[in-house]
Amino acid sequence: MRRLAHLVLLALAGPLLGQMAPPAEPGPFRETDLVELTALDPTIRLDVKYATNDNFVGRPVYREARAFLQRPAAEALVRAHRKLGEKGFGLVVFDGYRPWAVTKAFWDATPDEKKVFVADPRRGSRHNRGCSVDVALYDRATGKTVDMGGAYDEFGPRSYVTWEGGTKEQLEKRDLLRGAMEREGFFVYPWEWWHFDFKDWNAFPILDVPFEKLGKAAGPAAGPAKAP
Repeated sequence: MRRLAHLVLLALAGPLLGQMAPPAEPGPFRETDLVELTALDPTIRLDVKYATNDNFVGRPVYREARAFLQRPAAEALVRAHRKLGEKGFGLVVFDGYRPWAVTKAFWDATPDEKKVFVADPRRGSRHNRGCSVDVALYDRATGKTVDMGGAYDEFGPRSYVTWEGGTKEQLEKRDLLRGAMEREGFFVYPWEWWHFDFKDWNAFPILDVPFEKLGKAAGPAAGPAKAP
C-alpha cells in the first residue's frame, strides 16, 4: 500500500511537469456547468472516499470532500434520488466529476491486470467530463449505507454487474439502484455496480480543474460552479 501511494504521488506530479496532458478533442461541446450535488438536494449523502485514506490508493487525492456533475446529469441524479425516497432509500455519492490529473494518477498506480477498473487517461474518463457518478443506496430511516454485496472500488468479481453470488437482498438492492438510475438516463458500467454514466456524456469536454477552483455552493438555491 505504501508503494502504491508513492506511485500516486509521482503520477500526480506528471501532468504538472508536462509529461502528459489531457487528450485534445475537436468538439464542439456544450458549455460546462458543474453543479454541486448537495446544493441541489442536501439529502443526497456524500462519502467521498478519495478525500480520505479509505480508498484503493490509501491516501487522499482530493483536497475537499465534494461532488459535482454537469447540470443535466445532476438534475437527473436528484430525480433518481427522490424517486428512491418513495421506497425509503436515497443515494450516497462516492465520486462525481474527477479532474483529469487524478485519472492519470489512478491509471499509473494500477497494475495492468486491474486496469479494467480505471480509465485510460489517453482517452479521458467520463468522470472527467462531469458525466459519471459512483453511488450506492442508503436507508433513510437509519442513515446507513445499504449492503450492496461488495465494497466501493473493490477490484474483483463482486464488482461486476453480472455477479450473482450475493444474497437475494443484496442483489435486489443492486437492481433497485440500477433501475432508478436507468430511468433517469444513466447506464451502468459492466465492471462496477456503483458506476453510472449519463447518456449525454460525449456532449461535454474533458476537464482538469481541481475542486478548490470551482467555488463554494451555499445551499439549494446556489448557482452553478463554473469551470474557469
